[in-house]
Amino acid sequence: MKKICNRTQKKVDFVSYSNFHMRKWFLLISAFVVTAMVSAQSDGRLDKYRRNSLANLMVYHSEDEFGMSIFEAFQAIPTPDKYDNHSIGWNVIQNSQIKGAKSSGYGLIKAKYGYMLTKEDVERNGKALERVLNESQCAKIMVAKWFGMDVTNPNCNIWNGFNMTLIQQRGQYNASDLDVENALNTVLGLATLSDAGEELLNNTFVLVNDMTYVTAEEKAALAKNVINKIGYAIDKITFSDIGERISDKGSEWADEFTGFTVKNHSYLFQLVWNDSVLNTFYNDYYVGVPTCRADSDRIVAFWQDKSLFRLKYVAHEFEFDAKTTIKSSYSRDELIKTICAKSINKNIAALQLAYDDFMVKTPIYEIVPGKNGFSIYRVKIGMKEGVKEDAFFQVIQQVWDPKTQSTRYRYVATLVPVPGEIWDNRYNAVMQDGKSSGVSATSFKKVVGGKVLPGMLIVEGNFLKLQRKKLQEAH
Repeated sequence: MKKICNRTQKKVDFVSYSNFHMRKWFLLISAFVVTAMVSAQSDGRLDKYRRNSLANLMVYHSEDEFGMSIFEAFQAIPTPDKYDNHSIGWNVIQNSQIKGAKSSGYGLIKAKYGYMLTKEDVERNGKALERVLNESQCAKIMVAKWFGMDVTNPNCNIWNGFNMTLIQQRGQYNASDLDVENALNTVLGLATLSDAGEELLNNTFVLVNDMTYVTAEEKAALAKNVINKIGYAIDKITFSDIGERISDKGSEWADEFTGFTVKNHSYLFQLVWNDSVLNTFYNDYYVGVPTCRADSDRIVAFWQDKSLFRLKYVAHEFEFDAKTTIKSSYSRDELIKTICAKSINKNIAALQLAYDDFMVKTPIYEIVPGKNGFSIYRVKIGMKEGVKEDAFFQVIQQVWDPKTQSTRYRYVATLVPVPGEIWDNRYNAVMQDGKSSGVSATSFKKVVGGKVLPGMLIVEGNFLKLQRKKLQEAH
């Protein structure tokens, strides 16, 4: 006889919840006068920050001569430390299994020596990768990881259920804030769950790197061919062996160079997490601790769902490093690893500026006295994140509103990098430049604004304007 489950199925009314959003802003404004006066260090929550979560993938070209070298190099490159690592157990897509980019056959449209991808090529590649990721249920696996599932063995989760541990850790929530059973019964509880979704799940990304290359040997071969033709023409005109000697010397010079030139097309995808997805997930699938067959059936249904959880293609960036390295300076494997890591970091830095949701919020970790009584603000970002002397950054404060049980940000000040004091934190920067600066952070100075405290966040660009735009769109 089947055990009867007494678990009450709680339904979320997101129509009333949407109306609550308006009331929430009025509550926020009234609470702002009080909370804005609290320093970033007076409440442990205010000096915390929530990083975007990232899974880093690559396209493997088994047809390429150095495809395996790129694959091995990619495996050794760590997830950028400004993101929470949200890897899902696999990080390679076989180029031979990607369909839909080209008019016929499999594989992405490739950037080759002498050929740059067009805008249409990039769009077709992005949509083809989106299709592959969604057919592979990548989004569902990422959601499962957020809620404590073992993504490597779905069957074992039938008996374990979901949990909020990772969300609690990354979002700096109290355990009671994320009590799902209670949250589904209260408007403020729903606001907390929604806040977690907006701040964490909605900022979950997949970066797919399609790296192709040109070796300097290829360039050298072309150079030799040109030099040989010139030498032959000279000999024909002068009736001598001058051209032959020039050709021999040129070939000798060309052989002195080896290297690895990377063309990296990075495609960015974002987890789709909205009220509709949240509603279905909590009402139909979420189970804390399974106590009966019906609970286990909900978890099975979650793994069988092939349409609710999706990734969307949102942005693309291209990086081309034409630097050639002299032979024997470094091993080819180390050279490949360094240039691949460098190209990924450059693309990520560019994507942060191109796609607002991908912006990195980084805390100020140290304030030191500067010249003429002005403070210097030190932050753990640098050249790897694309920091340049002509950039400007806004300082924002994360404010927790106890009435709405959610976080918002307010503008504090504007900073600019101190010339000559930008941290070179690129992968193997010493190998690239042959020297170490000894600097471990970038120094900033304030150009306008209020009091800046350790733990406040900096974001490149006009973050305040972006937040206002989002608020207008929401209403």
